[in-house]
Amino acid sequence: MKFNYSLDDMRSFCTVVRYGSFRQASVMLDMPLSTLSRRIAKLETDLGLRLLNRDAHRVQLTHAGQQYYKSSAHLFDELENVASCLLQDKDQAKGTIRISAPVNFGSDILAPHFNAFLKQYPDINLDLRLSNQTIDIDAQAIDIAFRIGEHSADHWIGRQLTHIRFMICAASNIDVSDIRVPSDLAKYPTVLCTPMSTWHLQHRMTGEVYTYQPMNDVRLRVDNISLLTGAIADGIGLGFIPDYDANPLINSGSLQWVLPEWNNQPRGCQMLYRDRDNMPHRMHLLIDFILKRFGK
Repeated sequence: MKFNYSLDDMRSFCTVVRYGSFRQASVMLDMPLSTLSRRIAKLETDLGLRLLNRDAHRVQLTHAGQQYYKSSAHLFDELENVASCLLQDKDQAKGTIRISAPVNFGSDILAPHFNAFLKQYPDINLDLRLSNQTIDIDAQAIDIAFRIGEHSADHWIGRQLTHIRFMICAASNIDVSDIRVPSDLAKYPTVLCTPMSTWHLQHRMTGEVYTYQPMNDVRLRVDNISLLTGAIADGIGLGFIPDYDANPLINSGSLQWVLPEWNNQPRGCQMLYRDRDNMPHRMHLLIDFILKRFGK
């Protein structure tokens, strides 16, 4: 048997029972008394049962009304609890934020910022998903995503955080003095890291561009910058690594910069999120925290 009554009718009935008065219930529901009376009458008609006995002084539940109230009242208590939790999401600094980021950018650059955020907001938790694969951030229910280079999430808002340049590097004990132009790189073994298997180079002074795609003597292919950097430092081959990894190792003498007048066009790093108007307070806090830490 199909019933046609609405949740509004059920809520009206439960409110009348809770306050024991149509008049008080109409005030609590901000509903005209005549409208409330019609709703209850319609609910009884739809159910084919009398739920309330009314007289001039009081409202009494019938046996069917007692059963109906007992079965339905808790539903609205649960809905109130859900609404209360959602309001807490909107106003309180608590809960979990699910984040997606590239492996090395996440561990080398973002991790200290995340740790500082967690110390400042002890009731907020971060669920950090690091991957060099382009995941479906909608299907994975990601709240905030970090991407390097172009992204395809057109309906997400993107805020530029920084730019990353890649540098050609070699172990410090390898003689690279005969590498004067990019075409000379073909004389040396290389280590590649996906997706940077093609090196788009640009001369820092002249703006000349050169595309180098290592084809011969590729000693190692990896999908992790740390593995790439370690292999280069061990002398396995030349490699193309981000400046935030390369500069400390160059300064320490572990690596040397090959063709320093050539590097790639900077790749932007963006923080992606959905419409700020309808997001939990915790996400507002993290977004503003990251923007401030990156000087935006």
